[in-house]
Amino acid sequence: MKLLIKGGTIVDPVARRMFPGDVLISEGKIVAVGGGENLANGEIELLDASGKLVTPGLVDLHVHLREPGFEAKETIETGTRAAARGGFTSVACMPNTNPVADNKTVITYIRLRAREKGAVHVFPIGAITAGCAGRELAEMADLKEAGAVAFSDDGHCVADSGVLYRAMQYARMLGLPIIEHCEDTGLSAGGLVHEGYFSTVLGLKGIPAAAETVMVARDIILAEATGCKLHIAHVSTAGAVELVRQAKAKGLAVTAEATPHHFSLTDEAVLGFDPNTKVNPPLRSAADVQAICAGLRDGTIDVIATDHAPHAPEEKDVEYGNAPFGMVGLETAVGLVWTKLVHPGILDPIEAIAKLTINPARILGIPKGTLEAGADADLTIIDPELEAVVDPARFASKGRNTPFAGWRLKGLPVATIVGGRVVYRREAPGG
Repeated sequence: MKLLIKGGTIVDPVARRMFPGDVLISEGKIVAVGGGENLANGEIELLDASGKLVTPGLVDLHVHLREPGFEAKETIETGTRAAARGGFTSVACMPNTNPVADNKTVITYIRLRAREKGAVHVFPIGAITAGCAGRELAEMADLKEAGAVAFSDDGHCVADSGVLYRAMQYARMLGLPIIEHCEDTGLSAGGLVHEGYFSTVLGLKGIPAAAETVMVARDIILAEATGCKLHIAHVSTAGAVELVRQAKAKGLAVTAEATPHHFSLTDEAVLGFDPNTKVNPPLRSAADVQAICAGLRDGTIDVIATDHAPHAPEEKDVEYGNAPFGMVGLETAVGLVWTKLVHPGILDPIEAIAKLTINPARILGIPKGTLEAGADADLTIIDPELEAVVDPARFASKGRNTPFAGWRLKGLPVATIVGGRVVYRREAPGG
């Protein structure tokens, strides 16, 4: 049976336009996108999108699905269900699993497991170094052959410049990007929150902004020397934004992402010692948040990614210093983007959707993020006026570690379609 998404406003980030129209889907592919003409014929299922935005399926290039090895935190099944509930049809998962995704066997396992249990498409990211230990390169060609779409030691920075230089040379030959977690651990060691006024008030050891900017500068220098495609993960500082801006002005193949929590919260949020505010890189100053919003607005920051990092409740329900870094993000991302960026006018809907679809897809080199005829029928339907209060008890993720519990967000996904199949539909006001 064909599926007709009828009466919505199409958001096309490739053509950079919005227009009223319908989308016809058949056999898992987009057949036609119409600007008012009647696409319906034959036996057809209707999905009413009146008053809503119809976009390409959202792509998150930075999630932690935890499987294999940390299934108490999350599994591929629960993580992809959370993605579907958040409007994402494709996710790229980081390699810091157990065992680490530094070999063909683990990459193959993730792909097969996703095919068996996944609600959305899963694209594995392979480790840069063996065990993400930063010393010896992983078998990068084997990882690509097995299906890896990028290389990263996320959670760890590749501290040895010689190792990263060689990794970038290999990555360039293989045509895949390096995704770097930029942190000078000599500066950040033992830090819990952003180094500034609030770390001083609370008596918590701080992580200086320089811990990020020093490594961003180094990585850009190495990317220029090797010609490697470099993607900077979870940018959190004004200095890093400016360095990426300068790299782009020089024509370097450097891209960057920002997370919803880094443009929605400042380090003031840690005042209550809520372990759910503990994240790496940490929540930064108001000036840093302003710089990130400016970077999103002027195109310096290409992508909005969640850095979805679920932890078991008992891991987070401890003293601030003992809690692990990380927060979940898949199920609150769209609401935060619309509430903090679109409704205030920092981004228009087309710009926001581009950062959630075609931009991450192009960085990863995957055929997603478009509404072209013949493309996979992965779509997201967003109600820009729908409001709801964040309730972690309703999350599909195993993780409940969010600092946004109780926030009222405006602009939410109401349906997620993967391969022509509706995998999530918001039925109730709080659903």
